[in-house]
This record gives sequence, structure tokens and C-alpha cells, in this order.
Amino acid sequence: MPSPIRIALVEDDRGTRENLVELLGHIPELFCLGAFETASEAEREIPSLSPDVILIDIKLGEGDGIPCVARLKRAHPQFKFLMLATYDDSDLIFQSLHAGASGYILKRSVATELLKAIEAGHRGGATMSMRIARKVLTHFQQGKPQAGNERLTGQEEEILRLLTKGLTESRVADRLGIAHWAVLSHLHEIYEKMHAQSHAMANGRNGAGGNKLQQVISNPNEYRRQDRE
Repeated sequence: MPSPIRIALVEDDRGTRENLVELLGHIPELFCLGAFETASEAEREIPSLSPDVILIDIKLGEGDGIPCVARLKRAHPQFKFLMLATYDDSDLIFQSLHAGASGYILKRSVATELLKAIEAGHRGGATMSMRIARKVLTHFQQGKPQAGNERLTGQEEEILRLLTKGLTESRVADRLGIAHWAVLSHLHEIYEKMHAQSHAMANGRNGAGGNKLQQVISNPNEYRRQDRE
């Protein structure tokens, strides 16, 4: 039997945190290494645990979730993040993908959905909703010119187009005549290209407009203020 996937959890609501720890404890394929309440605690403790997947509240501390992902991803590029969301907030989810997340899970998800999302993230795959696909496709079509390794391939763009029409990943695979896992792998690659763009922006490429990610990392309070406006 393969070793369980090691999970670190970051959630500021005590009841939700305890419920998720209990849920993870009932899934044999998963093992919770630790549960943390704040971004500072997570950034201090998680690196030494070396988890396979980190589950983190997207609105941690009224806005610390996305900056926390950005800082941890920048320091530890090998970490894989799945955002915990109360509802399908496409704007926040899109921002978290730029910061380094590889997907999201709704907090009301049942054990089978949670396991499926975590296993996909751990294996290097990802899922994407119709609304997120629309944002991602628009981002690549209307954004500034990208380096060659940050552009979408023809198949990646076609997968996004089909998702924007409401097709599931399985139906996209059938339409294109490829394996379901191949679609998830392509989506993971698309997320990685978004991460690469954001990392380049944080380091000054693409002009002044590319400094937003660095602002998120260094000044989360300002990020929270802008997000509420």
C-alpha cells in the first residue's frame, strides 16, 4: 500500500479547522501533519514538515491566505497548494492561482471530492471550473507578451475553450481523444505558466504593472484594503 499523502492545513476558524482535521483523519490515503491558525505560524512551521500538499483558507485572517501562498511558494517552489474556499469566488481563486496555488476545494466538499482534488494536486494534475477557465483564457489572450515557455500551446488553449463552454474535464478528454489524466496534467501546466509569469513580474519584468505580486507578498494589509474596495 502506498504511503499516505501528507497534508498541512491552514485555517483560522477553529470549528472548521477541527472538522477538517477530523475529516482528513477518516481518509486512509491522507495523513495530516499539522493544522495551523495563522499565516505567520504556517510560514514558520510548515517548511520543516515538508508536506506533499498544503490546504489553506483563501480568506485566512481576512486576506492573509493568498499572500501566505505567494511567500511560501517563492521560498519553496516545490510546495503544492490547494485553496479552501467557502464558495466559488472566481476573482479570489484567480488571484490565488497567480500566487502559486494549483487549484481549490470548497469547504463543504465531501470526503471523496476532497481526496480526488488532493490526489490530483499531489500527482501534478489540476481541475478548473468554467468561470476560472474564462478568466485564465482571457488572461493569456489579453495579457502582455509572454516568454516562449509561458505561452499556451494549441492544445492547452483548446482545453480552456472547451471548459469555458461548460464541458467537464472528462468530456473535454473525450472530445479531444486524450486521456482524462492528460487534461488534468495540461491544466497543471497552465497554472505553472501563470506562476512563472507572476514570479517574473515580482522580479521586475513587464514594467510597473508587474509589481502587484510583490506588493501582495510584502504588504498584505494593503492587499486586504484593495480587495475590499
